[in-house]
Amino acid sequence: MSKKVMTAVAGLSLTAGLLGWAGAPAGAQADRAGEAASAAMTAPKPPKGARAVVRVSPNPTTKRGQEVTITGHCGGGEGLKAVLAGLDSKHPVLRNIRIVEDDPKGFVAKATLAPKIGNGVGPVFVDCGGEAGVTLLVTHV
Repeated sequence: MSKKVMTAVAGLSLTAGLLGWAGAPAGAQADRAGEAASAAMTAPKPPKGARAVVRVSPNPTTKRGQEVTITGHCGGGEGLKAVLAGLDSKHPVLRNIRIVEDDPKGFVAKATLAPKIGNGVGPVFVDCGGEAGVTLLVTHV
């Protein structure tokens, strides 16, 4: 990934972390989701380079080795080029990442949760060839 894309992804990660979605009770998450939807309707588009949208299902995950599906769209990017999970290569969150469909209007990838992962929250990044996206994966194993 280019330095520009990595900077955009880091900014998205920081924003997601500051929102504190993962640690909030379900009711608070629903309230925050409503607030976020209202803010999203009035907020400008994300900056160029950070317009891809990514989702992981199931989220939260509950078993080591569980298969997850990564979906989304590239927000104007060329198509899904890579999926990265975790903060460093020594401790990957996802293994056996496979891009099933790289269509920029709707991509699909599959992966399995690492066998030594614990409870926590970690980022899942996508590189769409000029646009990047990030979401948080919650693990309760």
